[in-house]
Amino acid sequence: MTLSLAQLHRCSVAVDLGAARTRVYVKNMGLVVDEPTVAAVNVRSGALIAVGAEAEVMDGRTPEHIRVVRPVCGGTVVDIDMAQRLLRHLVGDKLRRTWRRRPSLRAAVCLPYGSEPLAQRAAVETLSGLGARRVELVDTLVAAAVGCGLPVEYPEATMIVVCGAGTTEVAVLSLGSIVAAQSVPVGGDAIDHAVVQHLRQHHALMVPSQAVRPLHVMLSEEAGPAPCSTEVHGRDVVSGRARSVLVDTERVRNAIHTPMTGILDGIGSVLRRCPPDLVADLGERGIMLAGGSALVPGLEPMIRRGTAMPVHLAHEPGICAVKGLGAMIEGKVEPLHLDPMAP
Repeated sequence: MTLSLAQLHRCSVAVDLGAARTRVYVKNMGLVVDEPTVAAVNVRSGALIAVGAEAEVMDGRTPEHIRVVRPVCGGTVVDIDMAQRLLRHLVGDKLRRTWRRRPSLRAAVCLPYGSEPLAQRAAVETLSGLGARRVELVDTLVAAAVGCGLPVEYPEATMIVVCGAGTTEVAVLSLGSIVAAQSVPVGGDAIDHAVVQHLRQHHALMVPSQAVRPLHVMLSEEAGPAPCSTEVHGRDVVSGRARSVLVDTERVRNAIHTPMTGILDGIGSVLRRCPPDLVADLGERGIMLAGGSALVPGLEPMIRRGTAMPVHLAHEPGICAVKGLGAMIEGKVEPLHLDPMAP
């Protein structure tokens, strides 16, 4: 059964459970949670030590009895109990007050395109365990398109590329529905992994994934011309000692280009499955980039060169999906054709 916007308007809470970050939007309050989807647990007692940003800084720095876990992988909840505990601590009193006022509370949650029934059930059980009486499932692509301000309800093509941590979703929408879409198993994590592997193979240096972020800033084309080399600190593969190396930023740019070509292939596959009239629309409208990994340096110009189409970066790309879902539950979307995901 296809949900209507009227059903979504009855929801009081919108949740975007991403592999990298969890975002919660409460009706009439706006975005109340935007934290990393990370929890630190004491494996001996089972006690939750920290969640969100506090837990993320512990990654790779904990003793044996403390484990840093990520209950969401590729937009799918893989540990329902831990996801519930994480959400319960992140939302705190904000959501509990809403729950008490609305004992029959409804919630809406984003899910990746083509999610399996098991993934849908996991998302429903996660929010039901927090007290939601009904959970509506919405396709992330539709929610992100609405959050970007794309005119998805009109009979003209709009194309959106949502770049997440684990996957990248590509879709062409028209009349509020998905005409063609594809999920590509390449995201920000794969790009970070390519940088880590490059440093290991060419510099015999092991670095944590957190150390890759400063390199992104150095490589960013908006930040101006990239320097010839950048100093990176890590652990020597052979001796195990702390060591610093000067890394050629152009070689790092080439290293991340390989996984990014998978995103370009996904865009090409979606375009080939679209009617010619819609592709002609896209030649003028271009492609909208959203998602937290849309800011990866070099992605926007690569897509522009590979498709010969205009490419636009959404304002605050990381929160587009939850913004769109929030607009739906607030009733700010034109009630025409929109197709949230059926449970």
